[in-house]
Amino acid sequence: MTIAVVFDSAGTLLRMHRVAKNIKTGEFLYEVVSTELVGKKPYCALIVMQVDSSNLAGCPPEMLISDFIKKNSIDIEVACSRSRIEKIDAFKAVNNDTEARMKDLQDVMAAVKKKCRNIFYLGVGLVIDLDTDSIPYVICTGGKVYSNSLQVIKTLNEKGIGVYIASGDSMRNLSVLAKNVCVPLQCVFEISTPERKEEIVKNLKNEYDKVIMVGDGINDILAMRAADLGVLSIQQTGKCPPLLCEEADVVIKDIGEIIGIVAIQNAHIPGL
Repeated sequence: MTIAVVFDSAGTLLRMHRVAKNIKTGEFLYEVVSTELVGKKPYCALIVMQVDSSNLAGCPPEMLISDFIKKNSIDIEVACSRSRIEKIDAFKAVNNDTEARMKDLQDVMAAVKKKCRNIFYLGVGLVIDLDTDSIPYVICTGGKVYSNSLQVIKTLNEKGIGVYIASGDSMRNLSVLAKNVCVPLQCVFEISTPERKEEIVKNLKNEYDKVIMVGDGINDILAMRAADLGVLSIQQTGKCPPLLCEEADVVIKDIGEIIGIVAIQNAHIPGL
């Protein structure tokens, strides 16, 4: 029997810290869930900027984010949204915003770095609102690989299990993660919306006898439903949200539990 395991990244392979900033009030939101910010309105979306976060620190603080994106020809991608939002409409909302400034991005980056020393992984994003053509929130995520993520993936690889990563983040960050946990880049899917994750799982089911989806958030539900086995990781929070628990076939508290789960799915794999 052939088996593939698809991992989300943030909160699943990585312990993350997230900080958002409300542009209108200046309020900081700590340990925020990106999908909850996006889910407040039907035409909001989380936008990933295709830029190295280290290039943001030296920008003029008062520069509008919209001007920075235009001046530097920064590409963006829609990572998550309640309703389908086209890239052209996302660009329009960003370009029309007149409030969000580079200082806001710099502020959330500094807040994440303060919470997570020796940071391994850092990314920035924007929450856009198409109804108002604005950027109501900026957000920064950062963190480190769980101590046993590498060993888990190495063990799966040694046993002939297909290992994949499907994440809403860009390849700029995911390539660093993939290298550190020994996942080939051709097995990494970037900017994966919930629908895209579902499609990835369905496609892999044509190649493998069983596909296991491992995620930690609401944006993984469609992929969990499509998989032969949906695994919810609560390693990041220790809490099991009712909706996610209802959808998941298995709930784990540590990524290392995946080894035993795969063993149950295929008792004929020696050594698992």
